[in-house]
Parts: sequence; C-alpha cells; structure tokens
Amino acid sequence: MSKQAKIAVVGSINMDLVVTASQLPVAGETILGEQFQTIPGGKGANQAVAAARLGARVAMVGAVGDDMFGRRMRDQLQQEGVEITHVKVVPGQATGVAMIQVSQAGENTIVVVPGANHALRPDDIEEAEQAIAEADVMLVQLEIPLATVAKAVEIAERSGTMIILNPAPAQPLPDTLLAKTDLLTPNETELAVLTTGKATAYGDMMTLVAALKERLGKGNLLVTRGEKGVYYEIDGQRGEQPAYAVKAVDTTAAGDSFNAGLATRIAEGASWKEAIDFASRVAALTVTRFGAQSSLPTRKEVDAFTG
Repeated sequence: MSKQAKIAVVGSINMDLVVTASQLPVAGETILGEQFQTIPGGKGANQAVAAARLGARVAMVGAVGDDMFGRRMRDQLQQEGVEITHVKVVPGQATGVAMIQVSQAGENTIVVVPGANHALRPDDIEEAEQAIAEADVMLVQLEIPLATVAKAVEIAERSGTMIILNPAPAQPLPDTLLAKTDLLTPNETELAVLTTGKATAYGDMMTLVAALKERLGKGNLLVTRGEKGVYYEIDGQRGEQPAYAVKAVDTTAAGDSFNAGLATRIAEGASWKEAIDFASRVAALTVTRFGAQSSLPTRKEVDAFTG
C-alpha cells in the first residue's frame, strides 16, 4: 500500500431488517422464515465501512433520523473509524430502513424506505465541500435525492476529486450528470435501465454498453455481472475480470464492497486492472457471509484471499 486512500462517501444510511428463509416467497405467498436480524446498512454507509476496513481514511456525508436506529448507525460508523461530522440528524424523521429477504441460495429481495436519507439536501453537501475536496475519490449512489447527487458531483468535479458513481438503485439519469462522472459502475439491471428504461431489457450487453458510453463525458464504464465477473472500458483499456469462485451465502452489499475496494485501490495509486482485481476479491469475500456491514472483509483478509 503506497499511501493511505482518502475517500468521501455521499449517500444513504439505513438499518437493514433482514429475514432469512429457505426460499423467497412469490406474490401472495406466506412462508415461515428462519431468522430475523437488524444489521447496519445503506449503500452509502456500506461503502464507507467497507473502505475503512480496507485501510482508507473515510468521511461519510449522509443523514439519519432522531431515533434508536439513527443513534446506532452513527455509533457504528464511528466505531469503524468513519468520520461522521457531516452525518446530520433530522428531527422528527425516521432513519432509513431496508427490508431484506434472503434465501438459502443467497438470493435476496430488498425494499428500501428512505426516511431521513431523502432529507439530505444540496445545502448539506455544500457544508461538506472541504471533506469532498480533500478526498482522492468520492463515491456516490442513488438512495438519496438526485439533486443532492448532482451537487456532490458538481463539488467533486470543481475540486478535482475523482467521481465514482454507482447508479443504484436503478433509475434513469440526466446526461448532465453522466458527463461529469469519472467512472460509472452499473450492474446489468442498472445498465439496462440507463439505456432502455427497462430493468428486464438486457439485450446484447455490448450494444447497451456502446449506447451508454456515448452519454458519458469521460467514457469510463464498468459493469458488474455477479458470478459472470466484470466488464470494463476505462481510459482506453477494455477487458474482463472473472469472478472468484466462492459459495455465496448472501449477496447483500456485494456491489457496495466492490465499489469501495475499487475506490480504495485507485486512491492508493494502483492501476485500474489491479484495482478491479482487488475489488473482485473484496466482493467475493463479502458474499460468503451474511448481512451488509457484517459481511465486509478487512484488508488483511482480502490480501490473504487468492480465490
């Protein structure tokens, strides 16, 4: 590790309410579950904790409610070494929650209720400008208002901070936002939504990639494909990274940990190829464990993992 990475994460903070069952229910079906847990989560907080465990110095910009979950989430972030100066507490508002169902096969369904995350405003991002400007990389996702995402991207671009936009959950994005992004990291569903507006319209991946690249100012795109690995076109380099073969227990936070691993290694000075391999190892370890933040590996574990 040549230098300590400095990462700013602008995004959501949720409490995950997780139910495990032998299989996922279909519409209208009631099944008996096996276990229930409350686990700190949210795409923003997951990425912040993941980067901190990988050795980065991390500043979190987000919002929680003035409730029990909010207090627990702030305490959790602090315990992980994440700077929470810009994690605001919203009076009279509930902390965001995610209702997660996980099957024995490791598949999941997730319903997110944003709560205080939707109270994170562009003005809050302006107050965090220094934290973003001091970072090597800013990670941002889409569980907060789009205007807030746009303000974060604007400030990072002005400050010369690399912008990695993880466009999750899937939604259409304006070209003005895509033009400022240094790297876009959709999964296959998000790629389809960004290009066709439909989550199921996968079609030919390369056709979708070509269509989306035309809208990207920097032209840098990385598609995460689960067990099929990663496809990327970055700085004129094109390639694929195979997924590491592991037994998946729970895929929750796999994408978040991948993005955190990618940002951390790039901020440390690694090449894109090195960073993508590292991020793939991080994600592989994550899916072998249950929960969101409870599944995130340490740097020592990732460095020792060979697949």
